[in-house]
Amino acid sequence: MSSRPDPKVIETALLGGEAVYTREQAIELAGSDPELAGRIWRALGFPTQSDDTVIFTESDVEALRLATGLLDEDVLDEEAVVRFARAMGQTMARLADWQTSILSTLVFREGKGAEGAVPLMNQVKELLPEVERLLLHIWRRQLAASTARTLAVMSNGGDGVPNYYPLIVGFADLVSFTTLSRELDEVELAQVVEGFEATAADIVASGGGRVVKTLGDEVLYVADDPVKAADIALRLASGVKTHVEVPDVRVGLSSGPVLTLHGDVFGTTVNRSSRLTSFARPGTVLIDEDLARSLEDAEGLQVVRVRARHAHGLGLIQPYALRRNFEPGTTA
Repeated sequence: MSSRPDPKVIETALLGGEAVYTREQAIELAGSDPELAGRIWRALGFPTQSDDTVIFTESDVEALRLATGLLDEDVLDEEAVVRFARAMGQTMARLADWQTSILSTLVFREGKGAEGAVPLMNQVKELLPEVERLLLHIWRRQLAASTARTLAVMSNGGDGVPNYYPLIVGFADLVSFTTLSRELDEVELAQVVEGFEATAADIVASGGGRVVKTLGDEVLYVADDPVKAADIALRLASGVKTHVEVPDVRVGLSSGPVLTLHGDVFGTTVNRSSRLTSFARPGTVLIDEDLARSLEDAEGLQVVRVRARHAHGLGLIQPYALRRNFEPGTTA
């Protein structure tokens, strides 16, 4: 007899009950506007369902009721409710995929195949209350940190544009990725990528920066202090190692106003950082002129002017090489 997990059983366990309502029934019970309910559902990342499909649980109805309550109490307007839903939907979708990937790795590492998912899912179900409390605490911690960062950068001004603040933006690029993709199989390559992301995230966090996003062979981070941003960049350039016998990481850093939106960063400063990364040789860090001026007198750091480069869409960029400044007679 097959012990393969039934997706419906897993869904029921995780959602706290079976699907018992159609779309129309869920909307009526939640007291929500049908058009708004549809926008929220799509913003969460789920496909539109026909009116007679039974897909909604009691917890779905309660969630929709809470979202509608925010609107009714004038806490948020309709657009803000949808934006909140989209932010949470996209974030939680990535988190869920990440966690599922970890669990599936555990299953297949033990050689149990899909059948091994059944006892593992039972364990996950038992741990749900603890995981929910942990998730809530981490979210509150991150919200407090984000609020503090926002208030700090707002005090530095901007150009009168919301969410437009001065920051230092860094790109770290895994130079050897193309070579690795030819030499390794998919599983081995995934391990390299995960190792790169984990090491980079540790270096950025411990150095006082924040990882904005990872793109497989790239990491984008920001910091509000020039020296901290520079130290992170140098540690990234020297701290990530693969089996390929070439320097593995190159980094570009740029300083200037940045538009922060939906957890991401945009603008000329970000683009300039990306271009500097593409100009950098493996194992080196290139920074822009504004950041070079900020680091001229920084202890233990050295900035050296290099050849100016033309960047499409940005014009002429004057890069500077960033290095550790070791005293004579010492070893690196």
